[in-house]
Amino acid sequence: MASVVGLVSVPGLAQQTPAAPVVQSVPPVAPVQVVPLPTLSAAQAAQLGQLLADAGFAHGLRHDGTAKPRLDGNDAVVRAALDYARAVHSGRLDISDFQQDWGLRPVAYDPVPAFADAVKRDRIAAWFRALPPPYAGYDGLQKGLVNYRKIEANGGWATLAAGPDLAVGASGPRVAALRKRLAVEDSEVAAGGDKFDAALKEAVVRAQRRYGLNPTGLVSTGTLRALNVPAADRVRQIMANMERWRWLPSELPAKRIQVNIAAAVLTVFEGDAPIASMKAVTGRPGNETPMLQSRIHSIVLNPPWNVPAGIAAKELFPKGAAYLARNNYKIIGTGAARRIQQQPGPKSALGLYKFDFANPYAVYLHDTPAQAKFASFDRLDSHGCVRLEKPGPLAQLLLRNDPAWQPEQIDEALGKGKTLRVQLQPQDQVQVYLLYWTAFASANGQMNFRGDPYGWDKTLAAKIERRSAITAVAAR
Repeated sequence: MASVVGLVSVPGLAQQTPAAPVVQSVPPVAPVQVVPLPTLSAAQAAQLGQLLADAGFAHGLRHDGTAKPRLDGNDAVVRAALDYARAVHSGRLDISDFQQDWGLRPVAYDPVPAFADAVKRDRIAAWFRALPPPYAGYDGLQKGLVNYRKIEANGGWATLAAGPDLAVGASGPRVAALRKRLAVEDSEVAAGGDKFDAALKEAVVRAQRRYGLNPTGLVSTGTLRALNVPAADRVRQIMANMERWRWLPSELPAKRIQVNIAAAVLTVFEGDAPIASMKAVTGRPGNETPMLQSRIHSIVLNPPWNVPAGIAAKELFPKGAAYLARNNYKIIGTGAARRIQQQPGPKSALGLYKFDFANPYAVYLHDTPAQAKFASFDRLDSHGCVRLEKPGPLAQLLLRNDPAWQPEQIDEALGKGKTLRVQLQPQDQVQVYLLYWTAFASANGQMNFRGDPYGWDKTLAAKIERRSAITAVAAR
């Protein structure tokens, strides 16, 4: 059974007797209940110490093997276990570490009750195993972390020299170096030889697909850039993505919409399986699409665009009245209060559909008349909202259970050209997640990477490392 060897203060639970009369103008101190931490048996302490030895390293809470807490005595072991539990269950970051546009925040988690129960029932190992996010995506990253740590420990890979594009028929030292570089991540590549043959082209195509590049088989600047990202940076990229998984709820709704901001792709899930996917256009660097979780509650047909003041001042007012009139913009108000609204119609920047969900960033999913960008592999080009390749089918999918809004009724309303907000029925309102996934594993375990256009991976990995070092020092 537990005995008092370490203490946790919980405000608001136990009564205390004031040491002196309370002055009327000063609020009383919140009552505090002292919760005892359990005493571990010698066997439990040894078991937990072993479990903790490299757990933070294995879950990407440290980049290298340093910053381990010293586990001297029962209190130190217990507090290290609770710190690890919080970090691997709901994220290493403190709330002060979050950037404003990292709107996806983990739910507060108190590991003490479950830990105390595990000690009492002598089920510490089972408690420990249940802490990480219960997602295959997280498991795939953890396995990838092991592999890329090994690659880094073995020296990583050499930087490929710049030069003319490489294609079938090329030969020489640069081709030999390319073959050697590809072989590090792709077991199907034979490392020897300096000829660019058909087999090497297929290996280049596989690499380009792993990095989200146009799979041409031609090695040009973009492919070289992706191949030359150091192995240590790939490790940090995996660490950052594992942390983001820890910010998600322990159970995602079976019906949801996910947008991968970095890859600019939207996926619809039903029954926890993907049923539809489409290309998207997300925010360009400087106009980042925020990470967030919300719920789509309505669809606006023929939406007007209320132009944000910053965009109006920088991009539209300078173009003059003629340009605004030609593109169906209307100036509303005068003086400092004036603003711009683009009227519904074929020229509207929001197209025919706008999908609304509550959020503090004023972003949403929407249609667009500018379709050319969907043919590009680099689709970060918006002011922060998410443009959709196929908004019509998405609207029909979300409204399919509403007899008043079948495809014929939707088309009729669109044809009238008037703005109309269609409220989704409560059971059809769907959770939406805007996520920043730049590293993920395929079903076969192969790691895939995307660019870090916002620089969030490096920033997050550094915050994880710094916060782990702080907690390690505090534990001494």
